[in-house]
Amino acid sequence: MALNPEEWEVIALSLKVSAVAVTACLPVAFGLAWLLARGRFPGRILLDALVHLPLVLPPVVIGWLLLLAFGNNGPAGRWFSEIMGISFMFRWTGAALAAAVMALPLMVRAMRLSIEAVDHRLEQAAETLGASRAHIFATITLPLALPGLLAGAVLGFARSLGEFGATITFVSNIPGETRTLPIAIYSALQVPGSEVVVARLSLIAVALSLAALVASEVLTRRAGHGKGGHVL
Repeated sequence: MALNPEEWEVIALSLKVSAVAVTACLPVAFGLAWLLARGRFPGRILLDALVHLPLVLPPVVIGWLLLLAFGNNGPAGRWFSEIMGISFMFRWTGAALAAAVMALPLMVRAMRLSIEAVDHRLEQAAETLGASRAHIFATITLPLALPGLLAGAVLGFARSLGEFGATITFVSNIPGETRTLPIAIYSALQVPGSEVVVARLSLIAVALSLAALVASEVLTRRAGHGKGGHVL
């Protein structure tokens, strides 16, 4: 059951893709969570629906939309290539982008719950004592919401590890570049007599996902989303 070098490469690539996806998605997810938790503006319901759209759309549709927008001829793809020097097509960066899009709804949900759980009376008390909004946010809101924010990041990491449909549609299946853990399992299933490889990789996927879900649940309970509350 020992892993061979190719399988170690798959695991390392999957961890890198998931880490980059969560890191890049974190400020966007927090901003959206804050808007949905505290904002009162026209179109808030529509924004909420758009944020959660990747949860209900077929992943292949998300991959196709990413291909249109971030492909070499897509408007966003050309901008990133010419201005930022970043290419997504058939690159691990494209796999990270697909993972980030698919993880975004779960991250926003966890963070939104943590922000909504912050006691407004504490913030109001600090305001009456003359604290600025920035100081209130840095010393009260953010520390109280932090466990939930971390829970969202861990949950997003777990979702990124399991991303398959949007990734293979957007950046294909290239060994050493876009072949992440779920794509490697799918590829092994196509080869007769590779049951041991499938079993090894599947056990690793289960262990990583289970550890992330347990960590997310612990952090969610610490955030105080209601006694016994859950993100999912």
